[in-house]
Amino acid sequence: MKERILNFPNILTILRILLVPFFIYSLLQEELFYKILAFTLFSLASVTDFVDGYLARKWKQETEFGKFLDPFADKILVVGAFLALILLDEQIELWMVLLIILRDMLITSLRYIAIKGGKSMRTTRMGKIKTAFQMGSIAFMLTLFMFVRISKSRGINALYRAGRDAGKTGFEIANENFLQFIQSDAFSQGLARGDLLESLAKFLPYYVMLLTTFITVLSGVRYLYSNRELLRYQEIKKLLQGKKKEKEL
Repeated sequence: MKERILNFPNILTILRILLVPFFIYSLLQEELFYKILAFTLFSLASVTDFVDGYLARKWKQETEFGKFLDPFADKILVVGAFLALILLDEQIELWMVLLIILRDMLITSLRYIAIKGGKSMRTTRMGKIKTAFQMGSIAFMLTLFMFVRISKSRGINALYRAGRDAGKTGFEIANENFLQFIQSDAFSQGLARGDLLESLAKFLPYYVMLLTTFITVLSGVRYLYSNRELLRYQEIKKLLQGKKKEKEL
C-alpha cells in the first residue's frame, strides 16, 4: 500500500508542499536576491504541478491519495502566497484572499467527503482556468517585486494607505491611478525611461487580483453545480445513518 501511495508523481507533489515555507520566507525578505529566489521557487513548484499529473497519467500511477494531495498542494502554495502578498502589497485586500480561501476550503472538504464516500468529484474547465489565473497573478506580482524599486513599492503602498484613510476603497484608488496613467504621458515616458512597469504597478495588481478573485468564486459555484449529485448523496447517506441509529436505540 505504501509503495502505491509513495510513487514518484506523489513524491513530486509532496516536494511542492515542502517548498512552500522556503518560498514564503524568501518572498517576505526585501533583498533582491530573495525576491529572485522566491520567483525561482514558485516557478519550480509550478513545474512540479504540471509534471506530477502528467507522469501519473502516463505511467498509470494515479491514486486517490494523489488526486486529493495534488489540488491540496496547489491550495497551500496559492493561499500561502496570497497571505504573504497581503503583507507586502496594499492593493491585495483581505476580502479577496478570504474568498479564495473559503472557496478552496469548501472544495477540499467536499473532495475529502467524496473520497470517504467512495465517490469521485467531477473536474471542470473553470477549475483549470482558475488555477491558471491564480498562478499567473502570483507570477506577475513576483515579477513586479523583482523589477520595481523598493522605494517605489513603498510609495505605492503609502498612496493606497492614504487613500483608504481618506475614505476611498481600493477600487476607487486603483481607478484614479489608472485614469491618471492614461490621461498623462506616463505610457510614452515610461517606455522612454524604461520604468513603464513601475507606472503599471500603481493599479494593475489590484485589477489582476480582482479578476482572479472573481474567477475563483465563479469556478467554485461551477464546481458545486457540477457535483450537485454528490451533495444529494451525502444528504441521503446522513439520513440513512440517522435512521439506522434510531433503530439501534
